[in-house]
Amino acid sequence: MLPHPSGDVPASRRPFLTPHTLHSSSRVLENLEQTVVSSFGTLESQPDFQTPEFEEFNGKPDSLFFNDGQRRIDFVLVYEDESRKETNKKGSNEKQRRKRRAYESNLICGGLQLEATRSILDDKLVFVKVHAPWEVLCTYAEIMHIKLPLKPNDLKTRTSAFGNFSWFTKVLQVDESIIKPEQEFFTAPFEKNRMNDFYIQDRDTFFNPATRSRIVYFILCRIKYQVRDNVKKFGINKLVSSGIYKAAFPLHDCNFSHKSEDLSCPNERYLLYREWAHPRSIYKKQPLDLIRKYYGEKIGIYFAWLGYYTQMLLLAAVVGVACFLYGYVNQNNCTWSKEVCHPDIGGKIIMCPQCDRLCPFWKLNITCESSKKLCIFDSFGTLVFAVFMGVWVTLFLEFWKRRQAELEYEWDTVELQQEEQARPEYEARCTHVVINEITQEEERVPFTTWGKCIRITLCASAVLFWILLIIASVIGIIVYRLSVFIVFSAKLPKNFNGTDPIQKYLTPQTATSITASLISFIIIMILNTIYEKVAIMITNFELPRTQTDYENSLTMKMFLFQFVNYYSSCFYIAFFKGKFVGYPGDPVYWLGKYRNEECDPGGCLLELTTQLTIIMGGKAIWNNIQEVLLPWVKNLIGRCRTVSRAEKIAPRWEQDYHLQPMGKLGLFYEYLEMIIQFGFVTLFVASFPLAPLLALVNNILEIRVDAWKMTTQYRRMVPEKAQDIGAWQPIMQGIAILAVVTNAMIIAFTSDMIPRLVYYWSFSVPPYGDHTHYTMEGYINNTLSYFNIADFKNRSKGNPYSGLEKHTTCRYRDFRYPPGHPQEYKHNIYYWHVIAAKLAFIIVMEVGDVYFEIVDKVVVYLQTFC
Repeated sequence: MLPHPSGDVPASRRPFLTPHTLHSSSRVLENLEQTVVSSFGTLESQPDFQTPEFEEFNGKPDSLFFNDGQRRIDFVLVYEDESRKETNKKGSNEKQRRKRRAYESNLICGGLQLEATRSILDDKLVFVKVHAPWEVLCTYAEIMHIKLPLKPNDLKTRTSAFGNFSWFTKVLQVDESIIKPEQEFFTAPFEKNRMNDFYIQDRDTFFNPATRSRIVYFILCRIKYQVRDNVKKFGINKLVSSGIYKAAFPLHDCNFSHKSEDLSCPNERYLLYREWAHPRSIYKKQPLDLIRKYYGEKIGIYFAWLGYYTQMLLLAAVVGVACFLYGYVNQNNCTWSKEVCHPDIGGKIIMCPQCDRLCPFWKLNITCESSKKLCIFDSFGTLVFAVFMGVWVTLFLEFWKRRQAELEYEWDTVELQQEEQARPEYEARCTHVVINEITQEEERVPFTTWGKCIRITLCASAVLFWILLIIASVIGIIVYRLSVFIVFSAKLPKNFNGTDPIQKYLTPQTATSITASLISFIIIMILNTIYEKVAIMITNFELPRTQTDYENSLTMKMFLFQFVNYYSSCFYIAFFKGKFVGYPGDPVYWLGKYRNEECDPGGCLLELTTQLTIIMGGKAIWNNIQEVLLPWVKNLIGRCRTVSRAEKIAPRWEQDYHLQPMGKLGLFYEYLEMIIQFGFVTLFVASFPLAPLLALVNNILEIRVDAWKMTTQYRRMVPEKAQDIGAWQPIMQGIAILAVVTNAMIIAFTSDMIPRLVYYWSFSVPPYGDHTHYTMEGYINNTLSYFNIADFKNRSKGNPYSGLEKHTTCRYRDFRYPPGHPQEYKHNIYYWHVIAAKLAFIIVMEVGDVYFEIVDKVVVYLQTFC
């Protein structure tokens, strides 16, 4: 067999196919490897190389074939001719040239056919076109266990449940006269000795372009180019990363803006741009079958998931907007907010200082504007929406599982785990022989059990270190908040006159919250950039066996980091800020120096909403700049450099070379972006009911932007198989479970909903209240406790306040007995009623979620089998 990109192992050891694969496939690869090794050895001992034929460009810009017009181009390798470089480092260039010639010679010995053509626009560049003949395709299709058609599928398809609305859904569907439905087949893993059983009408089309590219890439990743000092190096990825080749990619089939002049070209890229990526198709459903055919199942399942998630967001967005409008319409009827703004109530309530020495006494009515905004988000509609989202997230996950199972059947990926090969990096390091406990056969593994334990320990320690680093940054933000609040309290106006617009909106709490959120966002983006490289290094060190294992391992590490990075500040505001502050005479100090932050009289919910808005909005803007603007600018610069030679007709491979390469992690960041958004939409939605609407608008654009980016700005990716969305599925399930808990706790502990309900039903009327009927009047006065100014400790006695006049007490947010009471400054009966109500609410939410999850599973079961 043939090794891979980043493997360096002793040549005397057998690194490849273990008993995980079929014995017949192993024998084929052993024979191929012996052929290659016998034709190549070390660089020094090899006198002659087989080199590709050099041909001039034939003037056909849309051609996807060699100059003979018969052999299809399955892959393109690009390198810079060392003899024509401006800075000619003779020794280094000669080494690179010999490695490349050795690699190309081995490709030819392995059965591939090569044709080289010099660039039209830059004579230093050389394009090596790769073609896989029929025999090579058949051999490797069997090795890779690729499923191919046996006979057309004659089973009846299931009719849609929305058949009665076909007149409406037809508008949303892709026009079948433009993108014709794919013919379905029964399939089986390919075997050369059963070739007559397969549906082979035309050898040139039996393997579609995506499958051909997969096979050729599999070979390119396992061909050696150097054996020296008993160590062999191999694979196209390592050659590209070391600069020996500048690029390696499969070809797009045509220009995205117009059809190919070649009548045999299917023009799939043009159709995808017209019916999928173009803005005028924004309302249409995605042509998933064509996406899967052109880009492979891995990209197809991503867009299927993203489209399904966006559809489900529509319902959540409608309910969220309704709850927001309910709060907005009823904000003028918010009794407690009126009391805060009333000059004879809020204007006469003197609040205690919120820090030592520099912070003044202040009047409650300076928080008038924030209390009005809080009425919008902290309303009864928010409570309803939090319960609804607990049901929605369960429905979404259960219905997606069903949709994913349908795609597995339709796209024939049900048995993908049996097909997947070991990664070349893994195979190249399989030097230890062990006995399989199940089969009792020998197999090769990259390290012993003890070595594996050491690697796991080191990797876990590295991940833990970075998580602790994020927590340290969060602590730094908290220290900033505590420090800068003192400054804002001393500098910003202390009296509220209702006319100064700056004073009206910019309170010390608001200024602290906004600046801390912006700094938190900047730190998040910086740590993201650094940790990406660290996570890849850790995962490479782990050496997972298959590509799926590799991606799942990297996904879990990256998400764990991103979870702490993005959500830690939100968790602090929601569940810690203002919860452990003591009372003015005996405040709690953080790190023995900083007095803990307090919330506004209306609670911390508005600050949590501000934090979510800044991070969610900033993240969306930053991602769009990275995903759209940067590739577009890079391509624009590339076109400007060649504008003087624009009159020359460039071939298809040269046009694709000047596009941007897809990142090493492929779709990883696309998934990560959406899963982080999914967390914002579900985990903290009780504080921001407009989050699903913002996510819906973003996703509608995201689908088309990603489509535009892939079809117009990026080279074609190597098609890959995928059975599902991988590790992202259990991550979403974990978020869904956590979301029910967080939203219940936000309503209970961050929002003032429970204290208001307790006051309305118990403390506004006798025996605790003085009103004759249930009302919210007097709520503010009832929830603010009294403190005797004379009881301040030394740290706070120096607080000046010019307007204090003859006041001997100040107020603070808590439920405690007043000074002079036998249990002064101890929690009162109202506090214990509120705590009991909060705990009862959380229990009801959790039990309700379990009930709805059971109901959802029953509904899905009935829909599936009835």
